[in-house]
Amino acid sequence: MIASGFQHTLRTSAKVSGFGYWSGQDIDVEFHPASADTGIVFVRSDAANARLPLSVANRIDMPRRTTLAVGDVRVEMVEHIAAALAGLGIDNCEVRVDGIEMPGLDGSAAGFVDAIDAAGVLQQAASRQPLYITQAIRVGDEQAWIEAEPADDGQLTLEYRLDYGEGNAIGRQTLRRTISPELVRTELAPARTFLFKHEADWLRSQGLGGRVTTSDLLIFDEQGPIDNPLRFEDECVRHKMLDLVGDLSLAGRPIVGRVTAYRTGHQRNAELVRQLLAAESQLPARRLTA
Repeated sequence: MIASGFQHTLRTSAKVSGFGYWSGQDIDVEFHPASADTGIVFVRSDAANARLPLSVANRIDMPRRTTLAVGDVRVEMVEHIAAALAGLGIDNCEVRVDGIEMPGLDGSAAGFVDAIDAAGVLQQAASRQPLYITQAIRVGDEQAWIEAEPADDGQLTLEYRLDYGEGNAIGRQTLRRTISPELVRTELAPARTFLFKHEADWLRSQGLGGRVTTSDLLIFDEQGPIDNPLRFEDECVRHKMLDLVGDLSLAGRPIVGRVTAYRTGHQRNAELVRQLLAAESQLPARRLTA
């Protein structure tokens, strides 16, 4: 995806319905066009229309999902919507939701991508202001890390290295891709959330995910996914890259450079965004408008 050029929003509105994986509640999400320089803003229609911009400054730590909070209002599991919007090049959008949690759909972002494509894309007069990676930055340790490096092609290239070791059905998978709308549509958005059966059993024991079945996402036992065939041989690493696209969009602007991740999740991905923004703030003013 070429990050420079003009900003884009939706041509018209779209709606997606489903239920939240954690809460089990029915949820409606509406995507609406927004004016230039608005960014991506979640609006809780059930909470006095509270507005929660998609920004790393509003992110709070919660297990297994990306969550935004402004005051005492939250929106949870926003990473798939964020990935769909960023991956299709949408800079400005109002995402209205009538509950705290985004619908899980089939564990992928395909339903959100389809809705955005149906709404269409509209170019706006304002120019994008990409976040250029200007120096190597690494977050994490030997067990899990993510690293950003400069690139001169005006694009975002991601590499994700998934490593569950030996003796399980997922194992090790690596994927490297330059992000574009077509790539997101065909290679990343259909990839589904996954977890091991013992993890799913534990979550249910805590009263979570009671409405979720093996047809709603990928649940692995020793042989592979239960009652749910893979869409890609390496679907798990593709989903991790999808999550990474969503988490990087917490920068609020397209990112230009190369990012390599090893076994990272939402927390470290977001920390990299914080450090990239902090590094940019230390650059001379003339570089910020290059």
